[in-house]
Amino acid sequence: RSENAAGHGSKEVKGKTHTYYQVLIDARDCPHISQRSQTEAVTFLANHDDSRALYAIPGLDYVSHEDILPYSSTDQVPIQHELFERFLMYDQTKVPPFVARDTLCAWQEKNHPWLELSDVHRETTENIRVTVIPFYMGMREAQNSHVYWWRYCIRLENLDSEVVQLRERHWRIFSLSGTLETVRGRGVVGREPVLSKEQPAFQYSSHVSLQASSGHMWGTFRFERPDGSHFDVRIPPFSLESNKDEKTPPSGLHW
Repeated sequence: RSENAAGHGSKEVKGKTHTYYQVLIDARDCPHISQRSQTEAVTFLANHDDSRALYAIPGLDYVSHEDILPYSSTDQVPIQHELFERFLMYDQTKVPPFVARDTLCAWQEKNHPWLELSDVHRETTENIRVTVIPFYMGMREAQNSHVYWWRYCIRLENLDSEVVQLRERHWRIFSLSGTLETVRGRGVVGREPVLSKEQPAFQYSSHVSLQASSGHMWGTFRFERPDGSHFDVRIPPFSLESNKDEKTPPSGLHW
């Protein structure tokens, strides 16, 4: 849970510790969070006998401690989420009055390498703050080669009062195998989010795969101002590191 910032040349700036929580998203909030068909989710590599490369558990996200607002409820089920009652049990003797079920403890233990974040990278350009959190998802064998997968969570925040809109993304993806890939496109995840004083933040997740056990990514987001002018916002460079010693594949939710 550290925040890293790489300086120019070989100079490295040591980060500080930040606390993040894995949270369940209330189903009633989903329409306000995303206009996409599916809300934010935590994704895993599917098992080898599954033809799909990824599967997702919707309604999960990561939230920084500094963004948490106190909330208390007298309801035994205060959040509408299919996993709430499977993961948590009401206990009025506790504060807060909920305890983890064995199901939650077992799921977190099995999936710990793929759920825990290790680095948080943050950089601000012209009052637009970009936060990146990479997660290693595991390795799959494909056509006599190994393919390593990562997901990355990105949070965009407008620290100014001026309205801006994200128009383009420009990624550079370097693999330890020696390849350098350039990815350009409109917006992110099919959206061109507007960041305003009323709605200053936008968060999303995406994925990347390499044919090497490590690499790194960096790039820029191009934003548009109300007067039609554009400016580029740096995406902080971040490493893609694999847990090569991990032998256990991610475990799904089996009841």
